[in-house]
Amino acid sequence: MILSRVKPAVECPPVSKKTVEISEVLEDYLSQRDYVGAITLLEFQRSLGQTGEDADLWLAYCAFHLGDYSRALKEYKAMTEKPDCKADVWVYLACTLFFLGLYKEAQQAALKGSKCELQNRLLLHLAHKLNDEQKVLELHRDLQDVIEDQLSLASIHYMRAHYSDAIAIYKRVLCESRSWGTRDHQSESGDEESDYQHRQVLALHVYVALCYFKLDYYDVSQQVLDIYLHSFPDSISALNLKACISFSLGLGGTAEVELKHLMDVCSSSTMFARELIKHNLVVFQDCRGAVQELTPLLHVIPEARLNLVIFYLRHGELQEAFNLLRDLEAIPPQVQGSIRMNIHQRTEYILKAATNTAMGQEVKTVEHLKIAQQFYHLVGSSDSECATVPGRQCMAACFFLLKQFQNVLIYLDSIKSYFINDDTFHFNYAQARAAVGDYREAEESFLQIQTEEMKTDGVFLNWLARCLFGLCLACACPVSGLCLACVCPVSGHVWPSPLTVIMNGKVCKAWELYLTLDPLVEDTFRLLELIANDCYKMGHFYISAMAFGVLEQLYPNPAYFAGKIGACVGVFQLVLARRESRQALRKVLSLLLENSRHKDVDKIISVVTKWANDHRIAL
Repeated sequence: MILSRVKPAVECPPVSKKTVEISEVLEDYLSQRDYVGAITLLEFQRSLGQTGEDADLWLAYCAFHLGDYSRALKEYKAMTEKPDCKADVWVYLACTLFFLGLYKEAQQAALKGSKCELQNRLLLHLAHKLNDEQKVLELHRDLQDVIEDQLSLASIHYMRAHYSDAIAIYKRVLCESRSWGTRDHQSESGDEESDYQHRQVLALHVYVALCYFKLDYYDVSQQVLDIYLHSFPDSISALNLKACISFSLGLGGTAEVELKHLMDVCSSSTMFARELIKHNLVVFQDCRGAVQELTPLLHVIPEARLNLVIFYLRHGELQEAFNLLRDLEAIPPQVQGSIRMNIHQRTEYILKAATNTAMGQEVKTVEHLKIAQQFYHLVGSSDSECATVPGRQCMAACFFLLKQFQNVLIYLDSIKSYFINDDTFHFNYAQARAAVGDYREAEESFLQIQTEEMKTDGVFLNWLARCLFGLCLACACPVSGLCLACVCPVSGHVWPSPLTVIMNGKVCKAWELYLTLDPLVEDTFRLLELIANDCYKMGHFYISAMAFGVLEQLYPNPAYFAGKIGACVGVFQLVLARRESRQALRKVLSLLLENSRHKDVDKIISVVTKWANDHRIAL
């Protein structure tokens, strides 16, 4: 859980009687959370040499809660170098190092401090960050049934994606706080303290709302958050979460307006939230300006790295995306079946898998694809993700890379209803269907794609053409070879249309698909090769002959010449068997005449011409 910057992570140092007047002004600043004002006062007193007892501690304390951890670190380090340094200062220094992400240094500093509840809580979080499970269990046993320890435990549950466990603790604390409020209300002297406790405990609604948000219960999250916003409508953290909920509900425009307003009203005492708001605003704007805005935040906000990777992947900058995730290592295979991961970890692994998949396809390396398959399996087989939509997508991707398409379809069919209008899902689903020979449903999925960039992609064109060929073969009579759609269901006669299985409308669509493309583009050439070869294999010789004819004109190659001649002979055979229109011989003859100087071609032309003359067919 996000550690509170309102309730100090360090104990407030005692106020000396010698500095009562300064303390009263300082308390006013702190009660208003005006840490800039408090720092200004303390620095002014320091410049006059009128600093009171523990003034340095107060200065570090204010810098810490302002989010200026570097300044707080400087102050605490200076205090630790003094011979009369208090042991508690080492714990305060460790808290600052923790927020700076220096976990090992924080652990070393904390162990030099005095034993206290704060030290135990801090060491617990450090053990979690350093993946020391044995230490986590030991420190967990030392937690007491006090509110600070319980909230610290709830934050550990949150970071481990145990959101329900965290919610249970927060709700229990909230229920107990109602009884505290009743007792404090009966004591007139405790009114001020009661108000403070009420304000602090009321903030737990934000944490509960955040847990529901992570569980994708956006409506419930909004309802819980409104309880806190009713009392504190200007809370930066709560309003930021509200904007995130709006974005997740599809109200991107509303969320963007809310965050822009937050940027305008951020005061000096809430500067800690400016970087978070700036990050979320980039996400809400579909990563516009991601490189400029997110790069400075890579070591401040963990999600900034992930969103920058997404930006690079969308724009085809694979090497930059790969470099950002280079140091991420997978969890050892022996614990894959029992691990639980939070959303941040899940996203890291999925992006690592997607990046390696793209790199493997780009540089044609099997090693990258193996790494991608391992990461997809790691997410999809984990206890926390195996039943989720992202988890099933990952297992489908894993089997896709393994070319086990029946297993791919098992997972994709289970989540198909969630992606009715998702072109990427339709693209992957159609490929899997075509790979197992289900060409009709594959074609339907391909034709549902609306994105123009996908519809002009070479992979899309090749697979769609292949589906059209497969459908032609599927609808042909296994005995006569005639397209069943061209046979009268009553008389059994062939319809007057001259088109048979070779021109049943599906292969024609594949040829028409080629004619709409730029012939100089590499993807068009690959599609033409696919049409020529697949039509030849399936007996669609007329289209194959035309395709090989174009290929030979573009790139004179003996293989293309042989393919054209073979296809032309195949057309002649189909005409003899009355399975092809005689008019097709005209095109065949024109293709053969292009190579009339070849002796074998001359023989074929002679045979075709003689047969046509004998049957009074004008060529």
